[in-house]
Amino acid sequence: MDNALYTTLNRQSGLMAEMRAVANNIANISTTGFRKEGVIFAEHVADLGRGEPSLSMASAEGRLVNLAQGALTKTGGPFDLAIEGEGFFQIETPDGPRLTRAGAFTPSPEGELVTPEGYRLLDLGGAPVFVPTDAGPVAVARDGTVSVGGTPVAQVGLFQPTDPTGLFHTAGTRFEAPGGVEAMDGGAVFQGFLENSNVNPVAEIARMIEVQRAYEMGQGFLDSEDQRIRAVIQTLGRS
Repeated sequence: MDNALYTTLNRQSGLMAEMRAVANNIANISTTGFRKEGVIFAEHVADLGRGEPSLSMASAEGRLVNLAQGALTKTGGPFDLAIEGEGFFQIETPDGPRLTRAGAFTPSPEGELVTPEGYRLLDLGGAPVFVPTDAGPVAVARDGTVSVGGTPVAQVGLFQPTDPTGLFHTAGTRFEAPGGVEAMDGGAVFQGFLENSNVNPVAEIARMIEVQRAYEMGQGFLDSEDQRIRAVIQTLGRS
């Protein structure tokens, strides 16, 4: 196959990966705590030998998560929590502890704060946060201290990955830190607020149009090459 075709097909594959990432971002514009994703491209240069110029090809090797702060929206819910600054909540899932910025929690029948999926929120020591809701009004301080009727009962933990470069997006708004996590200072917890997605709708739609046009140009080139090759084959077949 011609080198130009290899390069174009490789580019089309990368553009498809980027289109999927952009589409996922747009679909999660209204998802609490969602983090925008992009595609990481890696360049590979092949030596063709025999005095030929080298062949440069790029491939989509992974996803890049944008951890920029999202806007906070006031809800007034006593169990809605948002983080201002760095850090993550830690929740317990069937696959192990996960980090998240989505702070829409509710008390379970047992009094533990859980996510909409039923995953328990963990405190600084890695234990579930228990809130006796029948003992008075619930208040959450900026440092995560949970008080019921004026009495401290727990402290919501704020965590960060030990290796920030090793943060791995698993699903939805959840992240895995294979290198482990550590408690952190610096972030502030706001009760009665939720953090919005950090996706910029206008920028994402503009990027989607750019990617679509680039893909159409590549497809047009492949169609032209296909017609050219068919014409050559037909000409050789008649000779």
